[in-house]
Amino acid sequence: MLRAPIDAALVRPARRASGSVQVPGDKSISHRYALFGAIADGATHISGYSSGADCAATLACLRALGVPIQKRGPDVEITGRGLHGLTAAAGPVDAANSGTTMRLLSGLAAAHPFRTTIMGDASLTRRPMRRVIAPLTEMGATIHSDDGRPPLTIEGAPLHGITYRPDVPSAQVKSSVLLAGLHASGQTVVVEPAATRDHTERALTAFGVTLDRDGLSVGLRGGQRLRGRSVKVPGDISGAAFWGALAAGLPGSVIHIDGVGLNPSRTGLLDILRRAGASVDVTVEYEEAGEPIGRVTIATGQPRSFTVDPSEVPSVIDELPALGALGTLLPEGSVMEVRGAGELRVKESDRISALARGFRAMGAEIREYPDGFRIESRPLEGAVVDAAGDHRLAMAFAVAATGAATPTTITGAGAVDVSYPGFFQELERLTTPR
Repeated sequence: MLRAPIDAALVRPARRASGSVQVPGDKSISHRYALFGAIADGATHISGYSSGADCAATLACLRALGVPIQKRGPDVEITGRGLHGLTAAAGPVDAANSGTTMRLLSGLAAAHPFRTTIMGDASLTRRPMRRVIAPLTEMGATIHSDDGRPPLTIEGAPLHGITYRPDVPSAQVKSSVLLAGLHASGQTVVVEPAATRDHTERALTAFGVTLDRDGLSVGLRGGQRLRGRSVKVPGDISGAAFWGALAAGLPGSVIHIDGVGLNPSRTGLLDILRRAGASVDVTVEYEEAGEPIGRVTIATGQPRSFTVDPSEVPSVIDELPALGALGTLLPEGSVMEVRGAGELRVKESDRISALARGFRAMGAEIREYPDGFRIESRPLEGAVVDAAGDHRLAMAFAVAATGAATPTTITGAGAVDVSYPGFFQELERLTTPR
């Protein structure tokens, strides 16, 4: 795998993949530790902080809001400002490409008595924000937007607790409301339509907050103080998903992923890889701030057709592009299908349409649904494919390209820096050329 000119990557066919890898720090957890550290009392030290651009955007926004932050490599030191301790930024704060930054930060900004404008790049300005605007407005904030899309201008105000039932399962919405609820009067409760990742709940508990959890309901009492602490971010299982797909799909492959997060709300991916015929071995080695961390070994087994059920989608929404790539590597005539994943259309790109365009260019048979896609595996050819500025699509196309007959050029490949800087170098290291 060699770099091609100007924000493109050339991926050559591979015979197999093998070796050990450590993926960057978990994006979801990194965002949350930084935000909780910012409103905690005392210092928070984060080791293993994500190297991606999205999590850097969260730190930049917090600095703009008056939070002292020192970053040295993967280590971040935050001097907490306590509840209600943020200060007004000199101008708009920039969430760049990070929807997580914008949605979670909105929960904090809503509780502070000043105006905060949160902007983003061209991709972020197309993403829906009514899902956080609605509950935060109900709690007492005033939020101006471009017809429900960024930029958001938030007029903070004293907030009151609510019971909120989102229409769409979303850990980001849940987290935004709970962050606002920490600063609100009374009790704030979120009742989800389906279970989503629970990193926020685990992190809040680690920072000293008492939660009330009952099935799909989670609540907290406003005014609780967070205590700064030292935390370690595990490797991101969403990044590991691409190595899992590679090992599961290329015959004779085995990849060891060390130090990866094994939160049960995120490991549905591993069950699906097993269903697709892969050999998956998991060892939980220790726990940090309520997050289990360990080693996963994934090897080619007996690759076969598989489906992703709508009930599984909320827990693997970020891993679906990787699973789609695995679908292209299955034995000819095998089928991979996912339904109930309409949320893919409002990510960094319309991931359903963009994934379909790229895989079709490589010769895959793919049917597009409003809420998913169906891939029937066929021999792939190299092609020029566009990652559409989406980090997960760039990595999905790279994994599929290892199974093509000729090299593939991925344009917009620099988008991988959002979550996985160095991905293409790792791909080259782990694969044996055909």
